[in-house]
Amino acid sequence: MQNYQKNTRKTGNIGEQATADFLVRNGYKILARNYTVRGGEIDIIASKEGTIAFVEVKTRKQDPLEEGEQAITAAKKKHLIIAAERYVNEVVDDCVNYRFDVAVVTVSDNAVKHLKYYVNAFDSSN
Repeated sequence: MQNYQKNTRKTGNIGEQATADFLVRNGYKILARNYTVRGGEIDIIASKEGTIAFVEVKTRKQDPLEEGEQAITAAKKKHLIIAAERYVNEVVDDCVNYRFDVAVVTVSDNAVKHLKYYVNAFDSSN
């Protein structure tokens, strides 16, 4: 079981790094990674042109049993929203625009094969 968890974490790290690199290449500034509060966690927090993007990264090996998009459940959204609200209240000085993005990364042999990025994938009313 520990090897499975190590491999899963390693795969997840590859996807998160690929997403952070993608964001930087597209003009975003990374504000935080793996921001964790009681009740939620956000993989990447980035900003561009006055908007903060709270990014959930779902990394899958090729031909997964469940696609990354399917893993963004109502419960997962709730946890992301809780963490985002906490970040905005505790870290951001003034009113700011923010959104929830999702990155779905496919990995094979420890290399990124595909990255899909969904801007404004859901909002806090979902």
